[in-house]
Amino acid sequence: MLKRLYIRNYAIIEKVDIPFSDGLNIITGETGAGKSILLGALGLIMGNRADTKALYDSGSKCIVEATFELPKRGFRSFFKENDIDFESETIIRREITPSGKSRAFINDTPTTLAVLKKLTSSLVDLHRQFDTTDIHNVSFQLNILDALAKQGGKVAEYREQFLAYRKKVKRLNELKSLDEESQKELDFLSFQLKELVEADLTEGEQGELENDVKTLSNAEEIKRVLGGTYRVLSEDELSILGKIKEVSYELNSISSYSKDIEKVQGRLEGLIAELEDLSGEMEKIADDTEHDPARISEIRERLDTIYRLQNKHRLNSVEELIELREEITQKVEDMGDLSGKIEELEIEVSKERKVLEAIALSLSEKRKSEVEGFRKKVKRLLSELSMPHADLDIRIEKTPELTPSGSDEIKFLFSANKGMRMEALKDVASGGELSRLTLCIKSLVAGALSMPTMIFDEIDTGVSGDVALKMGSILKKLAKGHQIITITHTPQIAVQADSHFFVYKNHKGEKTKTDVRQLRDEERVTEVATMLSGSPP
Repeated sequence: MLKRLYIRNYAIIEKVDIPFSDGLNIITGETGAGKSILLGALGLIMGNRADTKALYDSGSKCIVEATFELPKRGFRSFFKENDIDFESETIIRREITPSGKSRAFINDTPTTLAVLKKLTSSLVDLHRQFDTTDIHNVSFQLNILDALAKQGGKVAEYREQFLAYRKKVKRLNELKSLDEESQKELDFLSFQLKELVEADLTEGEQGELENDVKTLSNAEEIKRVLGGTYRVLSEDELSILGKIKEVSYELNSISSYSKDIEKVQGRLEGLIAELEDLSGEMEKIADDTEHDPARISEIRERLDTIYRLQNKHRLNSVEELIELREEITQKVEDMGDLSGKIEELEIEVSKERKVLEAIALSLSEKRKSEVEGFRKKVKRLLSELSMPHADLDIRIEKTPELTPSGSDEIKFLFSANKGMRMEALKDVASGGELSRLTLCIKSLVAGALSMPTMIFDEIDTGVSGDVALKMGSILKKLAKGHQIITITHTPQIAVQADSHFFVYKNHKGEKTKTDVRQLRDEERVTEVATMLSGSPP
């Protein structure tokens, strides 16, 4: 239930604070006084987009705050899912700054417009005289029958299963599409893989091969240089090692005279050992290095294979080629597994479809069972509202495919006058006729829908007298189970109010502004008399 609506700096409202009650709340006032502006402000609470042009004072921020008393059950999970503190008396606030920035809060926790819409859609049903999208909407029409059949929970379970089913169907179609494409790619990938497998690449081999071919190609130069170096170190008559050994021998003869000489002589002995090792290593490398044209040709052929594969696949190393080989191997294996995966998924989809079809059939049967009784009640209420020849026909046909709401395609056909052919609502019903029809329908299903607050904006436009009296009676009856807020120009409806609010323009000061006050008993009599006569008694 909407307990309070506070508005500051919105449109021509400087500040108003409206304490709504349960039952029937009536809002009246002169045309242009700003009654519908209240609903515009409430629309911000319901998640509508904000506009800085709506600011009363362009230099100050706009605040719209609504206090709702929430039902004891059904909302705690929503608050938990959105990480918001639950309060039985919940405050929703919108703020619009002069710069155009908009912020939304639920119980002082910042939130998004999407969350606002989801919450308030379960709290408030707003119907405007020229806003009849609900009654034209197939989902709304199905919801009516589902509410009357008391199968809302079953529909929700079906929808959840259907969404899971649709995901599997999408995946199945993707796999089938991939399978078709893969058949075209498989030969090409297999050829690439064959090349890479036959190349028998190993990590690090490219560097080794490039080093080997460089060594073998320069074998004679290597043997010449190493051989010469070996001779200078060890073999020549005046070899370096020979001279150093002579020096070592001389030092050894005097090493016992000084610890320092002994250390120097020891280091020299180490140098001799290192040079002998180096000399032997050089001799070995020189002996092992032979110019081998056949081996050079073999290595270059191997490197050509590697370079060709790198250029072909635009890669820079053997390691990258090995990684590519593994990727292609996996792709080829996946393509080989596709048929099995498709077959397995087709079985799952088929089973789930049969389950959904059975549920959809059950939903459809219950909807059809409610049609006749519902249309008779609507026709009776329309007759009470001076539309004795109006008729509503509800046709349910099977859809070609399953939908999120089952397998039903629903059409509301309407005829306002005797002898007129039944046509789609949007083609034959006027605004006033649609308003009366909507009021009848919502009054019949209100008890089945968990909608605490219902708002009607000038639903009585175009009616008067006995029809208005009957509309007031319907609204009064509806208000026994729901909070009803109605903007009206009709005294027959206004007189039914449990709480009556009067909207008027205040011309005091430099700017005209809209004010709202709750009328006391005497003021209500005066206001209703004014509505009847056009001037106060």
